[in-house]
Amino acid sequence: MPYSTIKYASGRYKIFKFFIYVLMIFVIAVCLYPYLNVLAMSINDPYNTLLGGITIYPRKFTLTTFQVMLSDSKLLWSAFITVSRVILGTVLGVAVQFMSGYVLSKKFFGKAAITTILLVPSYFSAGLIPTFMLYRSLHLLNNFLVYFLPSLFIFYNVMLIKVYIQSSISNSLDEATRIDGGGDWTIMTKIYLPLCKPVLAMVILFTAVGYWNDWTTTLYYVTKSNLFPLAYKLLQTIKQNQALSQAIEDAIKQGQSSNIRQTTTTQSMICAQIIITTLPIILVYPFLQKYFVNGLMLGAVKE
Repeated sequence: MPYSTIKYASGRYKIFKFFIYVLMIFVIAVCLYPYLNVLAMSINDPYNTLLGGITIYPRKFTLTTFQVMLSDSKLLWSAFITVSRVILGTVLGVAVQFMSGYVLSKKFFGKAAITTILLVPSYFSAGLIPTFMLYRSLHLLNNFLVYFLPSLFIFYNVMLIKVYIQSSISNSLDEATRIDGGGDWTIMTKIYLPLCKPVLAMVILFTAVGYWNDWTTTLYYVTKSNLFPLAYKLLQTIKQNQALSQAIEDAIKQGQSSNIRQTTTTQSMICAQIIITTLPIILVYPFLQKYFVNGLMLGAVKE
């Protein structure tokens, strides 16, 4: 290839690379700005925030909103409930789903029928009322087990693990291990488990995020305040703040002087809640990103 052609191709590549960099910077800014804006409003003076104009830095720095939210003595216990739920639910759930995916990746009599039976509930749900009656008969209402026991088996995650095993791990490893005297348990834990790190990291991330952010389970099946997780507790705090704001507004409309004084606003409370609920996931995700991307790509290549 002539030198001029190579130089021309190299110049076009540099231009293309420049536009890619510009595009990626734009995408990063678009994704990062809303979060920084929420963070700035959460650490800005609540009433100053109502004036608008907050971008990515606080105009009048204060931690009043976080102090109000953390002043609740029960909030720390709610955080403990949430962390316990995330750890137990994720560890037990991933163990159940990995073992199920391993079994379904093998050939055995009745495999197609079992897979079909497990697949049907993924498309058709009994509904809220039958589920409530089932949980009541199993004594799961107002029980800590309701937070993770019914969701230990997630068929979608099982199928991801199954497909990953079939597409990425050779059956010759089974034969070699059996020749050396290893059984199914040894094959699953010593061979398949280490090789399934990418897909398991993805499942762990999905499961942990789901448990961390879930508050509907508490809304439907839990009434004891000592079992409220952090997400539901923060939701209650916001609702109480909204009710207080409405009471003040109604008093002003009726020409009455209100002695009620708020130290924060609903908008600031919502922003603080977003930061509290998303920060742990943001801190954990970089450590799982490599496995997450590999598992997402490789686990869905082929059946």
